[in-house]
Amino acid sequence: MTQGYSELAIDHFEHPRNKGVIEQPDGVGVDMNPVCGDLLTITLRVVDGRIVDAKQEVKGCNGAEAASSVLTELVIGRTVDEAETFTHQQILDALGGLPASKFHSASLAALALRKAVAYYRKKQAG
Repeated sequence: MTQGYSELAIDHFEHPRNKGVIEQPDGVGVDMNPVCGDLLTITLRVVDGRIVDAKQEVKGCNGAEAASSVLTELVIGRTVDEAETFTHQQILDALGGLPASKFHSASLAALALRKAVAYYRKKQAG
């Protein structure tokens, strides 16, 4: 079922980037869509306020797989401040869009990232 997906989105869900979990991460964000059951975990490695690695582990639909995959590519190399402001629309734009029924996948990825950044900030504050 690839109707409505861009070629880039299809590539991301068929060949997801940055799969897995970072051991002893600096940031962890977990979010779940209670309607469809998609579950996403984002882990971050941060050095001097810049994200040097990001991993994603998703249990969900093709849209969630594509959104979480492209998100990791978007945030690696960015500052924590830049990552914190990512929106679901930026994720959709980076993928060339998703079917309307899968827009929630981009929101899930953005929320999990915000939670990972919040975890990082809390950890830094002691």
